[in-house]
Amino acid sequence: MTAPLLVGDQMTGGYGHTTILNGCSIALAQGEIAVIVGPNGAGKSTAMKALFGMLTLRSGSVHFEGEDITSLSPEERVSCGMAFVPQTQNIFTTMSVEENLEMGAYRRREGLGETMSQIFSLFPVLKEKRSQKAGELSGGQRQQVAVGRALMTRPKLLMLDEPTAGVSPIVMDELFDRIIEVARSGISILMVEQNARQALMIADKAYVLVQGANRYTDTGQALLADPEVRKTFLGG
Repeated sequence: MTAPLLVGDQMTGGYGHTTILNGCSIALAQGEIAVIVGPNGAGKSTAMKALFGMLTLRSGSVHFEGEDITSLSPEERVSCGMAFVPQTQNIFTTMSVEENLEMGAYRRREGLGETMSQIFSLFPVLKEKRSQKAGELSGGQRQQVAVGRALMTRPKLLMLDEPTAGVSPIVMDELFDRIIEVARSGISILMVEQNARQALMIADKAYVLVQGANRYTDTGQALLADPEVRKTFLGG
């Protein structure tokens, strides 16, 4: 068994007096694609924020590469090798594509050109539009900028919150293809996705959350084949 890269164990927490996560556990290994799916209000995005240190846990823990990072700030977790792309407000709209990518590498001092070349290879349209303001791009292209900027940190784990929200089915398929490419390079992917069926198709590991707790955990293919999961969460 490969040692897990990230483990969120029995995470419980929420906002104010409202509890959103109820003993939720998430784990994935290096190079894996793991997805979190479930109905609206299930705590999917909250689980991601807890793993990235944007939510203080009332109980439970988060470990990264075997180290307890429960008390670390999001910035400290970036230094550990984690990168997080929120669903909205994830680019600098008045800055160019290239400037957005450079902002992703503000903590680095070397190898920027090489990493940017890799991102332009992954997302050729960004090279074409490198001097254009990011706010002028289509929704799918903006998501590519956001993912590219996160990759500029050279993370070990890329966390994506609803990366295909609001994009066309064709763009969604393209984004999923690029996500698979990133995982093949050895970077782990943890993704919250409303397009559950499509996300499960590319998932090595999948978690179905309901009311902040784990309802099903298995491979993506196994959950796609599960009649109860299909009936309850995938529309039959």
